[in-house]
Amino acid sequence: MYICPLCHSPLTAELNGYACENRHRFDWAKEGYVNLLPVQHKGSKDPGDSPEMIQARRRFLEEGHYQPLRDQVAELLDHYLPATSAPNIVDLGCGEGYYTSAWVKSERQVYGVDVSKFAIKSAAKRYPHIEFSVASGYRLPFAAASLAAIIRIYAPSKGEELMRALCPNGILITVTPAARHLYQFKALIYQDVQLHEEKEEALEGFECLLEKRLHYPLTLSASSATQLLQMTPFAWRASEQVWQTLVECDSFACETDFKITVWRRTEA
Repeated sequence: MYICPLCHSPLTAELNGYACENRHRFDWAKEGYVNLLPVQHKGSKDPGDSPEMIQARRRFLEEGHYQPLRDQVAELLDHYLPATSAPNIVDLGCGEGYYTSAWVKSERQVYGVDVSKFAIKSAAKRYPHIEFSVASGYRLPFAAASLAAIIRIYAPSKGEELMRALCPNGILITVTPAARHLYQFKALIYQDVQLHEEKEEALEGFECLLEKRLHYPLTLSASSATQLLQMTPFAWRASEQVWQTLVECDSFACETDFKITVWRRTEA
């Protein structure tokens, strides 16, 4: 399944990791994951989410606020997944593994990929039955046409890589923020509040099978509201006053608004 991120040759499992025919070696970490993101592809010292963001997201997600999204994607995966004997499924941008664990079934092999070493370390410790690797959505560490499905919730990626790794008729499920997602957080931070711009994504080599919205309200405690803010890009823009407002609130009402799209890779 895995290919070498340096020379793209197949990786073979060995006692303590993986190696390719050109003697590039990648060791398993003690937590059980493998790092397939070479330093020359990282772009920064520690790309991806920080430990603080990961901890906040884990606490928030475990409270069940995004359970409807996880359930909806799991249902769509069950419905559209191609009938293969042992489908390989990748959660791209898997974070700490909250969503990834929902794709697991006995007949499937599930992989989680994220650029954040901190996220993958947390995921591997919590879900040892899932294969996790540090890798980029722009350079997927999987053999061509080896995947039956890719789930991409918010994660950046490269369309050509998605098409290369998916088998013909393979399924791609994407989740992006829709117009009113977390609108109330924006109202706290910005004077001129704009709806989220919904850009139509064009993926060459894919046909769109389904596009739907998932919109529902949330009423959050002060701690849940601060956790949610901390796990979003809004955290970088929030002033001290915004943080204080959330800490002191009895409850905070906001909206979730997701766009879910199901794609199929065409035969060509």
